[in-house]
Amino acid sequence: MPRIPTDGPDSGRSAPARRAVLGAMAATAAAPALLALSSPASATPAKKPLALPGGGDLGPNVIVFDPSTPNIQGRLDEVFRQQESAQFGTGRYALLFKPGTYNGLNAQLGFYTSIAGLGLSPDDTTINGDVTVDAGWFNGNATQNFWRSAENLALVPVNGTNRWAVAQAAPFRRMHVRGGLNLAPNGYGWASGGYIADSRIDGQVGPYSQQQWYTRDSSVGGWVNAVWNMVFSGVQGAPAQSFPNPPYTTLDTTPVSREKPFLYLNGSEYRVFLPEKRTNARGTTWGSGTPRGSSLPLSQFYVAKPGVTAATLNAALAQGLHLLLTPGIYHLDRPIEVNRANTVVLGLGYATLIPDNGVTAMKTADVDGVRLAGFLIDAGPVNSATLLEVGPAGASANHSANPTTVQDVFVRIGGAGPGKATTSMVINSRHTIVDHTWIWRADHGTGVGWETNRADYGIRVNADDVLATGLFVEHFNKYDVQWYGQRGRTIFFQNEKAYDAPNQAAIQNGSVKGYAAYKVADSVTTHEGWGLGSYCYYNVDPTIVQHHGFAAPNVPGVKFHDLLVVSLGGNGQYERVINDTGSPTSGTSTVPSTVVSYP
Repeated sequence: MPRIPTDGPDSGRSAPARRAVLGAMAATAAAPALLALSSPASATPAKKPLALPGGGDLGPNVIVFDPSTPNIQGRLDEVFRQQESAQFGTGRYALLFKPGTYNGLNAQLGFYTSIAGLGLSPDDTTINGDVTVDAGWFNGNATQNFWRSAENLALVPVNGTNRWAVAQAAPFRRMHVRGGLNLAPNGYGWASGGYIADSRIDGQVGPYSQQQWYTRDSSVGGWVNAVWNMVFSGVQGAPAQSFPNPPYTTLDTTPVSREKPFLYLNGSEYRVFLPEKRTNARGTTWGSGTPRGSSLPLSQFYVAKPGVTAATLNAALAQGLHLLLTPGIYHLDRPIEVNRANTVVLGLGYATLIPDNGVTAMKTADVDGVRLAGFLIDAGPVNSATLLEVGPAGASANHSANPTTVQDVFVRIGGAGPGKATTSMVINSRHTIVDHTWIWRADHGTGVGWETNRADYGIRVNADDVLATGLFVEHFNKYDVQWYGQRGRTIFFQNEKAYDAPNQAAIQNGSVKGYAAYKVADSVTTHEGWGLGSYCYYNVDPTIVQHHGFAAPNVPGVKFHDLLVVSLGGNGQYERVINDTGSPTSGTSTVPSTVVSYP
């Protein structure tokens, strides 16, 4: 994460009828792949294996409150004390609030903690109080406030403004702030975020020291300032297009969007709501009442608990169930195979998948409407060729009417221990929407080093017609983004090149100095990007020169708007912004070099 100061304000199926028979088995996390009835060898042929049950309890790390729950604040504080500085810990929590009104709460969120309302609309669940992220644990520096989220709540902040000082992988979705929103830590220290979607902030949003931010399909009462790269699409009240001074990139609408699935209560029954696809979207999905879409009962989900095997998860999927991953860590000895159209895989509380022995964590078939949301993939110590594959190689079906969405799916290589992966995320299915991801080769933590957590490529897009909204990819040994598909689009990109390159030779790309952060293949004839930034901080060898942040064919159909590169404190330099265009960064000043339009 950047550590250079910036100016603050002063500067489809129900569970089988046999579910009741399985009762206690349903709650067992490590249930076998198929639960068979045993019989002696001399008996008639074995009966067909019993099906896995849908539904069930959400496990110990999903904490559900209603307005009558005693000592809510005490429970919130207990979770926060455990998670505040546990950046690479094993705790995972989802804090869920039933519809109603809650008074006098301050829900401080630490690592791997999600807070969410259980209504159909954010306004169904009102907290007269705050949902706070600050950086006291890190001396006022918010650049490592990763992996936490707030969703589907209305807030009435105590002092009129809610503080949400986050960095990457910390989405703020379907929120209604009846007041203002401050995106900086107390004291206006360093900050490097962030993402808002489908939210309404009645007052002003003050990013202050935030270096970059992306806001999508929302409504704001105003926006106070900008540092390097503030991007808006489909946001009512957004500032006008003015990049680079101030650096606002504003699109009136978002070309295609489909909001993240979410858990809610219909009476006493848990269901998962599936918002419908929107084209040329602007504003929230819920402002006019009940959002548009469909829902599924929890009985159509296999409710997974940590310790379950990949074989069991695949058996559940093959049976026609969706997956709900409750908070915790899941080790996988084979890929999770999502082969059925319209399958939902939804994680709660940053459920974390760790592929063992070099396997791929998850693969999807080339089918319509898969929804992957709300989980973290953490690379294992044996190199995986890939960690997430959306569609098989060579996939070509048209999914424009019902695309696959990848939302709040985060990838980490190293940090919590040694991890390796050649290419983290591969998109092979056409029309996929990647809506908010952070793909991160760790620059700190344990198991970190140029070869220790080797990961050459962040995301590779082979498919045509892919849209990325909120793309964060950092620190890969070679290309962070490789785009081979036609008609790709990216709205907002944030990148840092790997800090730990030992010398110029280590990053040399043939005759080119360094690998671009975002590389569009020479075969591509149509591509477009808006609001893309790449930063370098070569602190191991500050003499390293990076030729450019962006590389693309110089053809009329490949267009970029509002690009920037930044050298953080002079630790490494860029010679150009895109291809051979743009001014070099200079000296030790942390000042962006920009290109407004390319070509």
